[in-house]
Amino acid sequence: MARKQKHKVDIIAVAQAAKVSASTVSRTFNHPEMVNPATRKKIDRAVRRLGYIRNRAAQTMHGKRSGTIGLVVPTINHAIFAEVIQAFSDSIDKAGFSLLIASHGYDLDREYAMIRKLLEHRVDGVALIGLEHSDATFRLIQQQEIPALAIWNYSEDTDLPCVGTDNRQAGRMAMEHLLSLGHREVGLIFPDTSGNDRARHRLEGALAALNERDITVPDPWRSEAPYSISQAKQVTLDLLAMSERPTALLCGNDVIAHGALYAAQSLGLRVPDEISIMGIGDFKGSVDLEPGLTTIRIPAETIGTLAGERFTDYITSDEPELFQICCELNCILRGTTGAIS
Repeated sequence: MARKQKHKVDIIAVAQAAKVSASTVSRTFNHPEMVNPATRKKIDRAVRRLGYIRNRAAQTMHGKRSGTIGLVVPTINHAIFAEVIQAFSDSIDKAGFSLLIASHGYDLDREYAMIRKLLEHRVDGVALIGLEHSDATFRLIQQQEIPALAIWNYSEDTDLPCVGTDNRQAGRMAMEHLLSLGHREVGLIFPDTSGNDRARHRLEGALAALNERDITVPDPWRSEAPYSISQAKQVTLDLLAMSERPTALLCGNDVIAHGALYAAQSLGLRVPDEISIMGIGDFKGSVDLEPGLTTIRIPAETIGTLAGERFTDYITSDEPELFQICCELNCILRGTTGAIS
């Protein structure tokens, strides 16, 4: 076993091992594009050989950036945010930042507590999902003058930079697809919309499309399901067990739609001949269902990449400018929706 070093390796030791100046080592970490690639390789070999780790805390105490960005998401239990998290992480990594992640379980008070913890770690910025947050969170961001970003939802009426989609439009597009197929008896299965502006906006968009055609959804056909395939399946089984059932189901996201599809199939219903099922999201796995899920594609990877690129520029800019980016939605036609017979 290798003998333990008595003293931690510092930047001077790395410089001596690589036969460069300490300022060149520092520049390699902070501005690698300014250092010759061959020199960077020599420094990297020295860093690996010596086991050198930068002291970010010391940099922060001296007024430098910590090189970290905090991301607070509602959940990491499902694939809903997996693509956007990965793309965001990859994007900020290219700019020299690392990601600290926390989840709040759709509890905006807990979200506030998570942001406080991230700020204690002196993150350079915080990224949040959606535009709905507690007054305490907005006040904290303002008090601390910390760069903040909203991901997933787009609005031109926000003081936060944002990269996302118009979720009202997503709900409207989903419902209009079902209406275009002749469906007028549509059931709705959505998650709890409290503290979840994405779900609420999608539901509002879907209902607006129905209202324009004077179509109402009976209360028994409006169900609530969490982000759980198994629980969504049970909720759907209860809805489809009614004496009168809809010809189509619009689900607030693909996770719920997966559960709805399994429920219909377990009852022996032919999809889409006897019931159509529509999702929103186009998460990984939706294309591999049998039949493949018809859904509204939210470009998660694009959102995450753009958010990372623009936010790191925003953090490092001497004169940051507010940006609001709306990414395009697409209706992805697969096998779970069909014309009313």
